[in-house]
Amino acid sequence: MKFLLVLGLLLQITFHAQAEQAAPLANDPVVEQRLIIIAEELRCLVCQNESLAGSRAELAQDLRREVRTLIRAGKSDAEIKEFLVSRYGDFVLYRPPVKPTTWLLWFGPLLLLIGAAWVLINIIRRNQGKNEGPVLDAAQRAKAQALLNETSSSK
Repeated sequence: MKFLLVLGLLLQITFHAQAEQAAPLANDPVVEQRLIIIAEELRCLVCQNESLAGSRAELAQDLRREVRTLIRAGKSDAEIKEFLVSRYGDFVLYRPPVKPTTWLLWFGPLLLLIGAAWVLINIIRRNQGKNEGPVLDAAQRAKAQALLNETSSSK
């Protein structure tokens, strides 16, 4: 029993000695605050559904490091975004600009909605004409009536 206690104590001391204080992400809190503001407006290229600030992907960490470097180099927010857009395209921005290359991104959902409404209306119109039933001439009507009368009288 004492052996297990000593072993546990030695393991705990070993692990405690290996643990280090986490290094701060940035020595300057102003840089870190600016990074968060910029990164909230950028999309993680791996996750695609998260902001760069909230993503834990390795690429997102690399991009945050790059943004910190650009901030320390004295670049403005617009220059940093322009740098990332030139590297990764407008997709990196959560709110890409409205221009011919992004029209599909901006107006695509509306076009799909209009197209779906058009298809639905055409289907409804086409089916309304089919609810009348078959058109019978006088001979066919007489034959059908005779069959109905025969069926009802046999019951």
